[in-house]
Amino acid sequence: MKRKLFWASGITLAYAYLGFPALVLLRAALRPRPYHEADIEPSVTVVIAAHNEARVIQDKVTNLAAVDYPADRLEIVIASDGSDDGTPRLAREAGGNRVHVLDLPRVGKAAALKQALAKATGEVIVFSDANSMFDPNAIRVLVRPFADPEVGGVAGNQVYSRSAGGDSSTLGERGYWDLDRLLKVAQSKSGSVTGATGAIYAVRSALVDEIRDDVNDDFFISLGVIARGYRLVFAPGAVAYEDVTASVAETFARRVRVMVRGLRCVAVQPRLLDPRRHGFFSVQLVSHKVVPRLAAFPLAVLAVSSALLFRRGKMYRTAAAGQAAFYGLGLVGIAFARRPWSRRKLLALPAFFCLVNAASVVAVWHLLSGKSFARWQPGRRGEEVSGRDRRGRPD
Repeated sequence: MKRKLFWASGITLAYAYLGFPALVLLRAALRPRPYHEADIEPSVTVVIAAHNEARVIQDKVTNLAAVDYPADRLEIVIASDGSDDGTPRLAREAGGNRVHVLDLPRVGKAAALKQALAKATGEVIVFSDANSMFDPNAIRVLVRPFADPEVGGVAGNQVYSRSAGGDSSTLGERGYWDLDRLLKVAQSKSGSVTGATGAIYAVRSALVDEIRDDVNDDFFISLGVIARGYRLVFAPGAVAYEDVTASVAETFARRVRVMVRGLRCVAVQPRLLDPRRHGFFSVQLVSHKVVPRLAAFPLAVLAVSSALLFRRGKMYRTAAAGQAAFYGLGLVGIAFARRPWSRRKLLALPAFFCLVNAASVVAVWHLLSGKSFARWQPGRRGEEVSGRDRRGRPD
């Protein structure tokens, strides 16, 4: 039984971290599915939900006003969700007549987005966060794939500023996004990506579903495009820049929220898991967005079984020693996260791996217990946080 558990967990993890990425890359090479792009200029509405974003909102509005896109084809709608720091006033001062500001009471991000979407008139809705700054060509590049009628949504490219600070978790998360970007390119070449980042993505206005308040809005809207039978593709040239100064504690809390709400996104759209309806995308969704978020459990089984089999052969001893060394490096990276030397990849990547998988255990517990993260604080990607998180830490 111990051997069976060892091999079952090992194979599951090998598929999640090696097999699936290889499968996606191979599929992109062998079964490409091109889509048409053109220099089109549909009417665009940029929608932003903001809560207490006085620090960045004027820069954001100025940034959007300066993008390379016809002013008469670009609309900006900012829904202030109960801001009490002057966010609505500052947005109006920066944008003048070019920005529509909705000064709402505290209604939550989903409700704020709903009211912003009701105001939007564009053929294409571009979603973004208040702290994400667009490259001048971002919107123009983002709308090019909409020349293909099969494309319903376009995911943009979130890039961290190289000047960003942070600790070991920052470098580890950058490494994660580098891999995610590679997979998005391959997924897009052969079908659809599994989700967009809230920093920058676009959807045909007719395909934007009403947003639930217990899910990640960017992932939920992305999946809605696929559910309607359209493609969601990736535009790496549509860049949004962000700074990140997260700490280990903030990264952990954010990953818990993202996983809880992300897994719920999949749970409330079960038809997307049926390969008879959605083909390879169903396999991709499970392999990319579900299995890695549950990987902590086969990781635990592998660690325990290899330890119990330590005396049964060299392979088991090697597996046990390798895991002990890797997790040891991760714990050192977490414990000394603020030390400059902890940002080396040898420590930062294991630290982030350990952090994410620990967060996944907590996330599964919250999901099974029915906890809902419905209160929203301004953050690194504008994510929602628990009403019980009274620290008001940035995400």
